[in-house]
Amino acid sequence: MSWAVADQAMSSLNSFLVGIPAAHQCGAAGFGVFSTAWVTYGVALAMSRGLSTDPLTVRYSGVAQAPWRRATSAALATALAVGVGVGGLCAVAGLALGGLLGHAMLALGVVLPGVLVQDAWRISFIAVGAGKKAFVNDLISCVVVVPLLFPAGRAGSPSAFLLAWGIAALVAATAGIVQAAFCPRPAAVRGWLGAHRELNARYLPENVTQAGSVQLLSYGRSAVMGFGALGSVRGANLLFGPLTVWLTGLTLFGIAEAVRTVATRPQRVRRFCVSFAAGKIVLVVGWGLFLLLLPTAAGRAVLGPLWASTRPLILPTTLIFVVNQPAAAARVGLRALGAARRSLRAQLVTSALTLIFGVVGAALSGVQGTVWGVVVATAIASVFWWWDLEAEIRVATAAPPGVNVTHDVEPVSCR
Repeated sequence: MSWAVADQAMSSLNSFLVGIPAAHQCGAAGFGVFSTAWVTYGVALAMSRGLSTDPLTVRYSGVAQAPWRRATSAALATALAVGVGVGGLCAVAGLALGGLLGHAMLALGVVLPGVLVQDAWRISFIAVGAGKKAFVNDLISCVVVVPLLFPAGRAGSPSAFLLAWGIAALVAATAGIVQAAFCPRPAAVRGWLGAHRELNARYLPENVTQAGSVQLLSYGRSAVMGFGALGSVRGANLLFGPLTVWLTGLTLFGIAEAVRTVATRPQRVRRFCVSFAAGKIVLVVGWGLFLLLLPTAAGRAVLGPLWASTRPLILPTTLIFVVNQPAAAARVGLRALGAARRSLRAQLVTSALTLIFGVVGAALSGVQGTVWGVVVATAIASVFWWWDLEAEIRVATAAPPGVNVTHDVEPVSCR
């Protein structure tokens, strides 16, 4: 678990290393274009994980090396296939759009296969208990990207930073082959998808819905406010990157603990989720206060010219994280209870609310309006998450003693 958290920190550092100089060198509008390409990558990542590494994590965590190697080679090939398919669409869209956004989308399309395979490697290593290898793989990406940022900074374009990031990910993906001593098996993609279609049907819609709502919100914000305002919103999110590392690491821990709680005393799931949310809220409030008290000179050193437009967004962004923690805790509880259908429904509600309130807020009151709109949407969504969690807890506690109501999934063969 320690290596998993350390790897998540290194992965987030990689994004930070690319995002900070991009914010300095690209300007507000250019950074908005960079952010649009970045959220498009988020959708592709959600698709890749839903089809490849999510089933791998569920069915092959902690198994012997031989089945893990077979399964991982198939999962990696699936991630590669998603990267080639979605990357091709991004490249075509980039050629059609032209301009700064078109060049950024074209660059994203070129690097997407390598980026998704590198992400699949890190998750695969964590699944088999080799978190140190995942950490080293992300460390390689960080080391490689640093010298590439200098020519990207001289170019000063979003596409240059995307290419630097993607080249580093490709080097790390190649290093993963050396670390594991095997390659992706493209011939195994069809068998992998067929063997895990019931899991794909659960995780793919939930992942894509979550990431897709962020992408649509980004497109809606840019259409209403322009890329400059979108860059300010992305700058505020960038400031919360270190906090996100801790929250993600705690979620990995929380799911494991919640599963053990369900297996022994399901009636205590509610108490666990309340405590889990409360602890994370304390972290969020502490980080928000730190950012609110950050001196202007320090803020400018981090975000450059974006600091002036980003600083007023720190308070509402902090509140977004605060009101999201109850929903995140409920999501952990539902995952531990195996309630994929309820989880998907709650995520659909969350995505719809976020998109509607975010775009309407942008239309009514610009940058401040769109961020405060997401605050309201997230607060309402948390109620829906807890409503579904309470319903599932009632089902779990009503089951006869010794009956496991979770949807356990055993490893299956993968040719």
